[in-house]
Amino acid sequence: MRHTVILGTSPPTVDEVIAVARGNALIEISAAALDAMAVSRAHVDTLAHQKTPVYGISTGFGALAHRHIPPENRVQLQKSLIRSHAAGSGNEVEREVVRATMFLRLKTLTSGHTGVRPEVARTYADILNAGITPVVYEFGSLGCSGDLAPLAHCALVAMGEGEARGANGAMGEVADLLRAAGIYPVELQEKEGLALINGTDGMLGMLIMANADLEGLCDAADLGAAMSVEALLGTDQVFRPELHQPLRPHAGQAISAARMYAALSGSAIVDSHRIDDDRVQDAYSLRCAPQVTGAVRDTIAHARTVAHNELAASIDNPVILPSGEVTSNGNFHGAPVAYVLDFLAIAAADLGSICERRTDRLLDKNRNNGLPPFLAHDPGVDSGLMIAQYTQAGLVSECKRLAVPASVDSIPSSAMQEDHVSMGWHAGRKLRSAISHLTTIIAIEYMTASRGIELRAPLSPAETTRELVREMRLTTSGPGPDQFLAPQIEASRKLVQSRFLN
Repeated sequence: MRHTVILGTSPPTVDEVIAVARGNALIEISAAALDAMAVSRAHVDTLAHQKTPVYGISTGFGALAHRHIPPENRVQLQKSLIRSHAAGSGNEVEREVVRATMFLRLKTLTSGHTGVRPEVARTYADILNAGITPVVYEFGSLGCSGDLAPLAHCALVAMGEGEARGANGAMGEVADLLRAAGIYPVELQEKEGLALINGTDGMLGMLIMANADLEGLCDAADLGAAMSVEALLGTDQVFRPELHQPLRPHAGQAISAARMYAALSGSAIVDSHRIDDDRVQDAYSLRCAPQVTGAVRDTIAHARTVAHNELAASIDNPVILPSGEVTSNGNFHGAPVAYVLDFLAIAAADLGSICERRTDRLLDKNRNNGLPPFLAHDPGVDSGLMIAQYTQAGLVSECKRLAVPASVDSIPSSAMQEDHVSMGWHAGRKLRSAISHLTTIIAIEYMTASRGIELRAPLSPAETTRELVREMRLTTSGPGPDQFLAPQIEASRKLVQSRFLN
């Protein structure tokens, strides 16, 4: 049975956003939310019949806000707004991002601060519930005045126009998809077009899913680091709790250290060199793993705070206040979300970097404490995992490029009316790429560390790492002659995804 999310006058949770975006949860709109929408709509209707122009209701938009639009042209005004703003280009955006974007816009519509009619919100909920996904393109949002082009492509489908895919993923005529689902296209009235496109919903949806993904990948990285410690004959003593929270009270560091210490509990490999080991300290990529992964965790915690605040927001311009006043504002500016999206990309790049350093150490016979070069079966004849590290290094380099902030850039638009923009949508797009790359980087460390652990036989690993090696061997090969490596990298990636990602 599909989970149901009820939209009321309070914001949905992060888990509910993910349930709709990734789990196809059904959406219901509460009676209280419909009532609140009806009240704010009454204010809009009153203003629409006054002679005094009101922005978004009886005027043009952006740099054309000075133009008063007569009543007989206002329906066309809304249609023109959506059609002209659905100007995206590039690759199609992922289905989960489009669903999150639509759901978060629907969340704001049901807040009672946008002035749209209840039937508009019902149409959005019906489209999502039917599994219809508007086609949204990668380029078109500057992260200010809302994610305009992406949201306009969504609104166009509600009007019965544009492009969309059905629940089966196939492209279909929008009118046919709506008709089959029993959905009637909406004819937008005063302010409604503007209310459908003026929010940070796309970048917020990407932030919410990125937070969840990165939290899972931190768990994956902790386990990968523990495996590398075993394979390299490292020590677990630097992960003892008394060295973390009491001495350096970063919450994320303490979590990662505890996870690594627990993962190595009972390892005969680690115990084998606990006494009479002439090595004083492990390399930083082993010893400092909790500090790096922990810092990523703390960055995620900050980003979650931003996401929580944004979820509680009702972003529109103009906005309908409880008094009925319609007033302009700048809450559509995506800076708060853009900054943390960029911050997370930096953290993801560094986490990938330290994973790659452990992999490289495992493959180097001069630094891997007695393992064969590149963990090869017959070095020289076999190359082992040499080129897997090349792939990993290439991904790390790409993550570093993606870590260059998008939010420091701003290109003015709308005849200089919108003279400072956030580029938050682009920060979200590149973060999604970085997270995908990080997943593969961690997967390659799993491949390398698991082979290194097996080459320490007859010494046995800890129970936790032994179980992961066993699971790896269901789809990947252990030590032995060279094999076609690309499918094994993909199999390891799928294991990381299934274990740690939503």
